[in-house]
Amino acid sequence: MGGRVLRGGLWLGVAGFVFWYASYYTTILVWELRKIFAWFALPLLAAAGTAVVCLLVWWLRRRAGQSGNAGNAAVTLGCLGVVVGLGLTVGWLVYGAYLQDRAYMATARVVSEPVPPLTPRAPYVVGKAQAAPNLGDVTGEIADITYLPDADRFATLVERRGLLAGYEVGLVQDIPLGGGSRGQERCAFDVSVADARIGGWFSHNLGRKISAVKRWVRFEADDAYVTCSGSTPVVVVPLKRQTGLLVVTERPAGVALYDGRTGKLTVTTDTSAVPGPSYPISLAARQREGTAAVGGFSDWWFERSGWDASEDGANEGNESEFTLRHQHGGGASAYVTPLTPQGEASSVVAVSAIPTRHRGGGLAPMTVHRLDPTWSSPKALVALIKAEYRDVCCYNDDEVFEVVPTGGSTWTATIGSEQNIRYRVEGRGQVAGREATCLKAADGALIRCAYAAPGSPEEQELRRREQQKQQEQSAKGPPGGGDLTQYTNEQLAALQGRLSEEMIRRLKSG
Repeated sequence: MGGRVLRGGLWLGVAGFVFWYASYYTTILVWELRKIFAWFALPLLAAAGTAVVCLLVWWLRRRAGQSGNAGNAAVTLGCLGVVVGLGLTVGWLVYGAYLQDRAYMATARVVSEPVPPLTPRAPYVVGKAQAAPNLGDVTGEIADITYLPDADRFATLVERRGLLAGYEVGLVQDIPLGGGSRGQERCAFDVSVADARIGGWFSHNLGRKISAVKRWVRFEADDAYVTCSGSTPVVVVPLKRQTGLLVVTERPAGVALYDGRTGKLTVTTDTSAVPGPSYPISLAARQREGTAAVGGFSDWWFERSGWDASEDGANEGNESEFTLRHQHGGGASAYVTPLTPQGEASSVVAVSAIPTRHRGGGLAPMTVHRLDPTWSSPKALVALIKAEYRDVCCYNDDEVFEVVPTGGSTWTATIGSEQNIRYRVEGRGQVAGREATCLKAADGALIRCAYAAPGSPEEQELRRREQQKQQEQSAKGPPGGGDLTQYTNEQLAALQGRLSEEMIRRLKSG
């Protein structure tokens, strides 16, 4: 007997050691089981309660000598429990999803205030297209491309080829709007010591190393990015944790920093020194999706409330969470998304904004700005740009790129090829039944407007140009100079002065 207890204790100890040592897999297991428990906890409790009632009725009737009827009653209660359990399961799966969206809406505000001024950037598609030509003799494969708003640069993380390999190099490049220098910086990994990557095999798995340092946190591969600190590459991995019992949601949990020269991994909640976004973009996207629960349950169920990301036209494939810098925010930046109403409507009626940096373990504040005036859909805006500015769009490889919010009720679309941005079009929504748009050079210099919104800076600039042109024409005199009746008093005085100066010049010359 003692030997069995000893063997059982030994096996239990081994299992416990394996469970503790396999921190990566146990973390995944706990995360998935917690999700499953949240979805089926209430139905399971109802089924357990029904089973207890059935056993109690059976036991009481057996004591009373009514075993036959007890069996029938137990069967009836069992069938009733199955029906109730199925109903609770379906109902909780639906209502639980609504409660989950409501939990992500906890920090949301819906306001009528304009969007704070934002700084345009090169489109993500352009940053992605220009990464490969600038890698030089690098033999790896691009794993991730991320815009770093602090430095206004695009970062590219390149994986080394091979099953038991990590990353090869990090590339950070300038892709300015309006020409200018296109600087780039490459920082190579020391593959002999820093040989881990996200999704790697065995000890080369970066997720395994993170779990060994801090358990019960996970991440999305698309949230990670690379920065170059001099010649040292640093992989930044924003982390998430789970919270809640019946309604399980995710929260930020700091960042993991992987040194590409030493292979050292650091997990910290102090993200002030992180040279890029520290708030997971996947968590920001989940918060934005939770806006569907801005109304009541019936509105959520019938999709009568909330907003969707605009997915057509130039934004197709990259329609949400644009990382943009604030113009007057001391380096602050936000994940910004144009929103359309749920349903068939495709006009952009709101813009959501979530900061890319956030302190603490709670959700970052999300602000939904209602637009007034609203925009046409990105697809309609692309067609409008091609119609109103057909002399510059679109020939050869030129196309209209991202339509992104840039503050107030304004949007900006860039025009050009993947290797050369030539123009930008800025709009102010539907004013007086017409979309107000202006064509500018890539650096922001105004060229002309198809329709300038009354009172806008573009209208004021065009009016100033027209007045300046009229003044220059007045100084030169009217084209038909023979008819003096067309001259104004100022023009006649100027002509008289010029005539006197010419007479004096000729007298002096003899």
